[in-house]
Amino acid sequence: MPQDPQQVGDLARSYTEAWCSRDPARVASHYAPGGTIAINGGEPAGIAEVAASFITAFPDIEVFMDDLVVTDDVVEYRWTFTGTSAETGKWVRIPGVEEWTIGAGGRIASSRGNYDQAEYERQVREGAAR
Repeated sequence: MPQDPQQVGDLARSYTEAWCSRDPARVASHYAPGGTIAINGGEPAGIAEVAASFITAFPDIEVFMDDLVVTDDVVEYRWTFTGTSAETGKWVRIPGVEEWTIGAGGRIASSRGNYDQAEYERQVREGAAR
């Protein structure tokens, strides 16, 4: 079913702000009950747990919406996140994308996220150029 681009745009902007709030419950509120995210082909997981793990790993995390592509029933949310690794103290800048399935009520039913895992690991070890 085709998506309303205005409604999806509002959802994406609010989702971005939720990540920047560093509140896992606020991020999770953008998902339908039982909604999941699978990252880099991994098993689907609850978004609150995934958000909490990223926020713990990067206490100063900021998420930027780079682009939003809405085509019929496909939504691509393209983002970049920055933050300082709690483990290494290195600053990272990682781009990625989530492909959303929007459920009833206009919230995310499922998301498939992808980013360059090798580059992520390198930046956590060595840092990124600012």
